[in-house]
Amino acid sequence: MACDLPCVSHMALYIISLHIIHSNSRTSTHWRLNLHEGKVVEASGKAADSVDSGVQENDDVVMDILTRKVMLAEGGGWRVERPSNDKNNHQYFDRCLGTGSLDEKNRNGKDVCSDLSEKKDKTKEKTVLTCGKPVNTTKYDHLRGIANRSEHPHVPEPEVALIFKQKGGKDSGEIDMNSLEEQLKRNKKQRPKSVQVYNQIGNFWRIRGNTQLSIECFRKALSLSPNNPDVLLNTARVLFNLQYLDDAIFLTRRSLEMQPPDQNTWLQHFTLGEILKAYHHYHEASLHFRHALDLNPGFQPAQAHLRDMEGAPSPTVTQYTLFIILFLVLGVLFGVVTSVEANFDDYGESSKTQRHFNRAMAMRSIKLGINHKLIRMRKHNT
Repeated sequence: MACDLPCVSHMALYIISLHIIHSNSRTSTHWRLNLHEGKVVEASGKAADSVDSGVQENDDVVMDILTRKVMLAEGGGWRVERPSNDKNNHQYFDRCLGTGSLDEKNRNGKDVCSDLSEKKDKTKEKTVLTCGKPVNTTKYDHLRGIANRSEHPHVPEPEVALIFKQKGGKDSGEIDMNSLEEQLKRNKKQRPKSVQVYNQIGNFWRIRGNTQLSIECFRKALSLSPNNPDVLLNTARVLFNLQYLDDAIFLTRRSLEMQPPDQNTWLQHFTLGEILKAYHHYHEASLHFRHALDLNPGFQPAQAHLRDMEGAPSPTVTQYTLFIILFLVLGVLFGVVTSVEANFDDYGESSKTQRHFNRAMAMRSIKLGINHKLIRMRKHNT
């Protein structure tokens, strides 16, 4: 048995060597795409020699694509270059990367580098200002207005631009939304986890009317700071405009509770006044409007709401008035019906008594033979 082991080793080496020889490119079988037949066939003759020498035929489309496929540096996609000469396609991209010095152009007569730069510019133009990937859950996702955020219509709020005017120190003039968008993009890049930046981006989309993006930004901010009074109030304003009154009043009261004592709360009271007015609770709404005017004297929207409610009757007074009028009408009807029934009863009893009396007197006079005319004359004489 010991003498068989070297034989086994030699046999194994022989088999491996034979396999290497047969797998050599010069002795192995090559395949190519036949465009006329529409199938892959065995390469023979000149085609096989061209594959061995590294030269490809012009009609071998598959191999041409595989050898000329180059990945773009910016977009991450694949692009096939087909230059007019046989030079390497990588040199085109070497020029764009600053490593080559060729002046060739592509088939459209357009420089490859300029083509790539145009694609980069288009990519930048399509970049939308967002707050990144939406968060999974927040403390306020149970509210119906937030849960249905993907179904909301677009409701522009141009008055929100006053927030950016005050922060920018401008009292008049329109805001350039494009420059504001670029500024917010820079702020987001510099402070990717800032609650204030997410809040500002949410207000930006309130101006544009994209309620879904604004709510997503506010959710992102609330995931980082669940009790931020500014974010809570802004979310409440969005839901109030969408007529989710229960959610809006809940978030506004929460914002009022979380507001620090040294901060002004006039906007919270004004928002509560608007929501309560929508509920037709005019008395409580007027209290909040007056409180907002105490904290921010001369605020014209609050004054306009108060004037509007002074002209409108209180719903409580109206209900009491209708109740009293209805009660009086029912009382009058009851009295009329009762009096009519009483008159009918009195008339019936009197008629029965009179009829009974006349009949009895007539029967008695007949029996006694009394002349009624004489009796009447005597009565008149007496």
